[in-house]
Parts: sequence; structure tokens; C-alpha cells
Amino acid sequence: MGHLKQLVLTSTLLAITSTTLSAAENEAMIASIMKLRGEVEGLYTQIDANKESYKSQMKSFAVQIADNESQVNRKETATKVANAEAQKLQEQVMQKGAITSDLKPMLTVAIDNLETVIKNGMPFKTSERVAELQKIKTDLASNSITQEKALSLVWASYDDTLRMTKEIGMFKQLIEVNNEQKMAKVAKIGTAMMFFMTPDEEIGYVKNDGGAYSFVLAEDETSKEQIVALFDALQKQIRTGYFSLPNALIVAGAK
Repeated sequence: MGHLKQLVLTSTLLAITSTTLSAAENEAMIASIMKLRGEVEGLYTQIDANKESYKSQMKSFAVQIADNESQVNRKETATKVANAEAQKLQEQVMQKGAITSDLKPMLTVAIDNLETVIKNGMPFKTSERVAELQKIKTDLASNSITQEKALSLVWASYDDTLRMTKEIGMFKQLIEVNNEQKMAKVAKIGTAMMFFMTPDEEIGYVKNDGGAYSFVLAEDETSKEQIVALFDALQKQIRTGYFSLPNALIVAGAK
């Protein structure tokens, strides 16, 4: 009888345990299914959002393509118009070049006058500037350039000469000091003053003696220091401010 009770109790415990395990498995399965369902719904939502995003992008791309095509068409039209205008202008220049041979004498006189101004002016790159004018005259005489081109170049030379009257800067050029040619740094204050420094540390200024220009060495230490200070300032791109300089004004007749 005792063995029968123990068997019944054991069977009951196994049934309860089996039922408990089955319920836990069901709950885990249900939780897993709910999780999967949530992930699936999330994926559907993301897909729908991506579809809307792609639609918006496609619309934007379509608008951009249409705008680009419109710009290309406008530029092609503008290029055609510009080419047509350029062709017309070239034809006009060729026609004028054929009928305006009377410009040569005028241009020659203008070149000669400017050449005289340069030779009689401050000795700043004189040989280079005169050589440029001589080339224009030679090219014009040999018809290597059109008269319109020569007129443009002569006008630019006159404009450059006017610009020099107010230009302040540091340059390099060949100068003559005590009958010796030297490459030197020059500081030009418009066309009012011009100073120089040679590689062997000779320092001085340009002097106008009755219309004849010469490069004169500074003798006193104060003048040398003032000129060196000017070159240092120009080297540092300082072109405005107060400067003490030697009395080196280039005035006609100055002594």
C-alpha cells in the first residue's frame, strides 16, 4: 500500500512539472513571436518611409535635371550669340585695318613723343620701356600687328607712364654708379624720388642736375639709415605712414 502511494505522488509531480515546463515554453514562444511581429512591422514602416524618401529624391533629381538642361541651353545660346558678335567684330576690325592706313603716322608720332618723355624722365627701367616702344613701331611698320593692336599697346604705354607718377614700390634694375654698371634694388616714390641699394651695400639716390640724371651715393650715416629703413618698410609691404628721407626730390634744375 505504501508503494502505491509513492507511485501516485511521483506521477502527480511529473504531471505538474510537465505542465509547468509546457507553460514556460509557450510563454517564451509567444514572446518570441511578438518580438518577430514587432520587427516585421518596423521593417514595413521603414520600407514605406524609404519609398517616400526615394520618391522625393526622384522628384528632386528630375527638377535638377530639368534645371541643368535649361542652363545648358541658355549657355549654348549665349555662346552662339557671343561667337556671332566676335565674328562681326573681327570682320569690322579687318575692314577698318584695310581702310585706316592714315593711323600709322599718328601712331608713330605718339610713340616718338612717349619715347622722348621716357628718356628725359626719371631713370626707371628706361632701356626696357624704350625697347617696348621700339618693338611696337617695328611691328607696326612691318604689319606684324594691326593698327588697332598698335593703338591699344601705345595707349597702355601712356597709361603705364601716368601710373608711375603715383606708384610707390621696390624693384630691381641696372644702374650706373661711379661709371660702373650694377644690378641694384631701387625704391621709387612716384616720380618724385628714387633710391637705390647695391649688393655690395652702396646706398644712395637719383639726382637731377639740370635735366641730367645720375645715381649718387649717400655720404652721411643719417641718410643711409633713412634709405635702409625705407627699403625695409617696402620689403614688408608697408607703403603708408611717416618716413624721414634724405632731400632727394627729383626737380628739374635741382642741384
